[in-house]
Amino acid sequence: MAAVLHYLDFDYSEASDGNATWDAMASVTAAQWSALLAETAQVLDWAHREFGDQRGALEDGAEWDYDLQAIAEVVTPQQLRYSEETGVLGVQAGAEGAQRYTLSLSLSGTPVFSAALREQFGLD
Repeated sequence: MAAVLHYLDFDYSEASDGNATWDAMASVTAAQWSALLAETAQVLDWAHREFGDQRGALEDGAEWDYDLQAIAEVVTPQQLRYSEETGVLGVQAGAEGAQRYTLSLSLSGTPVFSAALREQFGLD
């Protein structure tokens, strides 16, 4: 049975050599941040357990690699008003909102890695 992912929604792209890249990005509130981190760790734990000693640059013959990044930002809603008379769009900052966290994970791999990733996490 495939492991269920709740936050990471991967987009797939394939190069002419058959190697693939799986890109996911998730943006969550502070309340969801630890769950997103746990889910990301679950994916990386699996990859390291199954293919760990084969990690590196694919062009150097490795089976898989990854890139992981995150940012934290405070969301401040903006009120926009358009003046028909002057043709000007006015902007007024609203009250500062809650902090959001955005995490991006890119996995690249050979067809063997991609097939195993697809099966493990039920990816299309």
